[in-house]
Amino acid sequence: MSPQIEELQALARNYCELVESLQEGNTQWLQEVAGLLPRLHAAVAALNLPTPRNCHYTAADLDARFELYTYLRQLLGERDSYWMEYDVAGDGQSMSGSLADDLTDIYCELKSGLNMLDGHPQRAVEGWHLGFHLHWGQHLLDAERHLYDLNARNQLAT
Repeated sequence: MSPQIEELQALARNYCELVESLQEGNTQWLQEVAGLLPRLHAAVAALNLPTPRNCHYTAADLDARFELYTYLRQLLGERDSYWMEYDVAGDGQSMSGSLADDLTDIYCELKSGLNMLDGHPQRAVEGWHLGFHLHWGQHLLDAERHLYDLNARNQLAT
């Protein structure tokens, strides 16, 4: 297995373990995520695979996904929502971006690949790469941007 794939697997595992170990009162987790996401982004880019054009499907347990999303949204509180490019200015209710949604979708995609590693490692890597280009990559970029903004306003650990 290539060093790039090993790095991606290690980062995916670190991200999923971090999300799975979240507890209320831990104020460091968001800083850890903010440091991990750019490394994850770089690891996917380092695969240096062609941009895929196929469809992508990740089987998701919608109940578990919603439970994680709800928990992350609760932990994030006012730090969850952010403005998207086409949001209409006005009250905070018009904000359509959600860090909890971004982190949940990244988690679900990475966890799906981790679950495939033992039996189908190449399929797991291809799924991560394809999913990155068609779905979770946008969530990663949005989360990185919002976390950068929170950090600039000293709101990562509150």
